[in-house]
Amino acid sequence: MELKTMEYNLSVCKVTDISDINLTSDFYFVGKTDEELSLVCKTEDTPQNTTEREDGWRGFRIQGVLDFSMIGILSKLSGILAEHKIGIFAVSTYNTDYILVKEENFERSLEVLIAEGYTVI
Repeated sequence: MELKTMEYNLSVCKVTDISDINLTSDFYFVGKTDEELSLVCKTEDTPQNTTEREDGWRGFRIQGVLDFSMIGILSKLSGILAEHKIGIFAVSTYNTDYILVKEENFERSLEVLIAEGYTVI
């Protein structure tokens, strides 16, 4: 399985509305529930009006489109990283999954996954 690194720094934050989000950016993810409005975006695109914010994330995605019948992909990746004491922030889209790790764990997470047989591009 191929993992594609994302070549930019990311931030995870809470926002009060979407009007400040740069919807023209090539990467952002918005999650809304009855309790919160969350945003994952390039750090450089983080809106000024965040209520909470955590910078210092890097990410990679599972390359290609994942069929919904494929079970356990995210579980296996997160399990491998957990065994090495690397926490994750996962984002799932219709096509694939993205895994974010803190910047200081990024290179080590890739090394661990390569050692487990994953290809990183």
